Amino acid sequence: MQFEWINFYSEFASKLLLFKNDRKTLISKINAVYAAIDMKVPKLESGDEIIDIDPFTVFGLFNKQITTQNRIAIIGSIAQEFNVQAKVPNSFEGIPLLNNLKATFYGFKDDRKEDDIDTLWNLFEAALVLADEDNEDNRQEFSRWYNLVHDQLCIRWNLTMGLFWIRPYCFINLDSRNRWYLTDVENMPAELIDAIKTKNNKLPKAAEYLFIKDSCAKALNEGSYEYKNYPELSYYAWIVSERVNQEEAKIADKKMSKAAFLRWFKPLIQALRDLGGSATPAEARKKIIENENLSDKEVNETRGKNKVNKFENEVAYARNYLVSAGYIDKSVYGIWTLTEAGKTVDMTEELSSNIFRKTVSENQNKRDATSSALADDDVETVHYWIYSPGENSSMWSEFYEAGIMAIGWGEIGNLKMFDSKEAMKTKMKEVFDPSLSYKNSAYATWQFANEMKVGDIIFVKKGKYQLLGRGVVTSDYEYDEQRTDEYANYRKVNWTHRGEWTHPGQAVTKTLTDITAYTEYVDKLNALFENEAEDEVEEATRNYPVYTEEDFLDEVFMPEEEYSKLVGILKTKKNIILQGAPGVGKTFAAKRLAYSVMGVKDIERVMMVQFHQSYSYEDFIMGFRPSTDGFELKKGAFYNFCKKAEIDSDNDYFFIIDEINRGNLSKIFGELFMLIENDKRGIPLQLLYSDEKFAVPKNVYIIGMMNTADRSLAMLDYALRRRFAFFELKPGFETEGFREYRMAIENEKFDKLIGSVENLNHAISTDESLGDGFCIGHSYFCNLSADSIDDFVLSGIVEYELIPLLKEYWFDEPLKVKDWSNILRSAIK
Repeated sequence: MQFEWINFYSEFASKLLLFKNDRKTLISKINAVYAAIDMKVPKLESGDEIIDIDPFTVFGLFNKQITTQNRIAIIGSIAQEFNVQAKVPNSFEGIPLLNNLKATFYGFKDDRKEDDIDTLWNLFEAALVLADEDNEDNRQEFSRWYNLVHDQLCIRWNLTMGLFWIRPYCFINLDSRNRWYLTDVENMPAELIDAIKTKNNKLPKAAEYLFIKDSCAKALNEGSYEYKNYPELSYYAWIVSERVNQEEAKIADKKMSKAAFLRWFKPLIQALRDLGGSATPAEARKKIIENENLSDKEVNETRGKNKVNKFENEVAYARNYLVSAGYIDKSVYGIWTLTEAGKTVDMTEELSSNIFRKTVSENQNKRDATSSALADDDVETVHYWIYSPGENSSMWSEFYEAGIMAIGWGEIGNLKMFDSKEAMKTKMKEVFDPSLSYKNSAYATWQFANEMKVGDIIFVKKGKYQLLGRGVVTSDYEYDEQRTDEYANYRKVNWTHRGEWTHPGQAVTKTLTDITAYTEYVDKLNALFENEAEDEVEEATRNYPVYTEEDFLDEVFMPEEEYSKLVGILKTKKNIILQGAPGVGKTFAAKRLAYSVMGVKDIERVMMVQFHQSYSYEDFIMGFRPSTDGFELKKGAFYNFCKKAEIDSDNDYFFIIDEINRGNLSKIFGELFMLIENDKRGIPLQLLYSDEKFAVPKNVYIIGMMNTADRSLAMLDYALRRRFAFFELKPGFETEGFREYRMAIENEKFDKLIGSVENLNHAISTDESLGDGFCIGHSYFCNLSADSIDDFVLSGIVEYELIPLLKEYWFDEPLKVKDWSNILRSAIK
């Protein structure tokens, strides 16, 4: 297999080495490259002027996520400026690409060390020498510079990409695509996969990289693979991953595009155009009927016992989605008007599907916004539901035999046509009784269609005191247009149990209720079925998203060396408190820290509680609580968590305590003062309320969070303080991650505001009554984007978050508050 890009890349690398000691000329040539094709030089330094550059970053100029046309233009200009004789390539399949926001191999001038770029040049030269002659001396020289670069700012897997670019036949690329491909037994020998898996979870040091490189080369040479060298391997990894991505996209698109009303997007746009761009709903429908030659049967078809007109219903929903997409204006009630975009859009099937998918995704993002701080938003957690199959469970036999669960309200149509619970309520009022609120009903139908997931557990009830069965959800929401009763909205379920059980206490009366949060209640329901045969779906191993050190550093604005210290302290001490000023992201970082140590987002091994003044030993460990028979001994959160960790000793467990200094710690921990010490783990001690001896397992780690600026709280108990390590989280304005975040936003007022806050933090830090613990954190400015940020957003942060904080800090110095308030306000004017 021939790759035309290899000759060009290899020759350019050799030409580039000539500028190792003449980087001013190199920078001048780079500027000339872009000037010749009338393109702007990418941002390569904190200012507009490039003051130094390394060879891998030069290669990154045309190996990042830009159009093929721009890549060819840049490379063509490079060929002219550097006199590269090899043919300019026009095909780039299989070449690893940089993230546009992480396209430099060095930190900007205020972040990098003085010799970082020199070290990159030395590695570049050593790599070219090793590629020319592979001997032990050259390997040692390469390893020396590789390991120095390995620890530099901005260096991750991109280092292996850069080596591959300059000598593709000698150095293997280990970007995420290749790592995924390499660890599939169909693509590499099983013994090799086992050998390299442990070396493949973070950027390897030189010895490990050379081991992987040599092992793969040997396998390619001796095995019967279609690929015989690193470029071919990278190409096949690219081909296969693209195919997998496309197949997954098709599946997702197929799921999304089931909505029947998508077919009316294009006819509605065309009808409004034919009517001069504006019309009443009736006029638009009439024009669609005319244009599409619809039969009376299609126009008059109804569904549900309330005989809702299907055509009118679907056209109305098409209009709603086109409004959301910006193609129809809704400002005048009763009139549908095309926007400027609507007048010219080519409404293809693909665009229709994309509009639907984007709208559904945006609504889902709104629902999920509150969960992102806890780092669980991409984890498919099992939810538990209690459900009544029809009035007085009259449909249970039919649903059981059919392997489904169905919810009423089929009269309002396909539940996926509604973009909010409010829209569902409106339709219910329209179809049924306008005097009723339908608050609970809309909530249940919304959850059934949008929040219930495959793998969720369903408990079937009859009335308030009886259970009839249990099952596992096996499909997404579906709508049966052929069904004429109210049960057209359904999901497939593997019913694992059928019979009669007494419900513990009184069940809720609603048709469908998510009971996941009521853990004690769920335990009681599970206990009713635990001695009977259970379904394999529930017993199957659950796959959680991988979460690495790299993921942590991408999300948490913390220097890599600080992260390494933090993990080291946590593993050694086992108990750590993350302390810091308001807004440094303590809660945001806590679960992500646990996941990064585990290497996976296994939510079953992480638990979070929040201490407060009323939190007690009984809540934490165990105590007597009122029950229907008097009092019973109840186990607390930490006790149950430790018991769970005890039977899974091969895996780490993390117990996270928010606001740890708000509780009465001596009262809450009790005799656990001693048991939580790292050298006392596993040693049993008699508990206060039980004849049981209890030990804190060695695989349990405790992470507490504490706000150093809360003056209303007493210092931690000294007996407890010595059992915890204290790690201070600092504002991350100067970190690489926040710098990339600012570059992505690219907003002048935002940058000025950040500069003012950094100056403010200096004033707070040097104030004798405050200090570092009161500095303003970066999280006040997170979760913004170039599209969402505006004067209103920035003003809200200043007026309603920062200034109130300053008033609290300097309550006795109003002039200082006034001065800094004016400084912050002026930054965004």
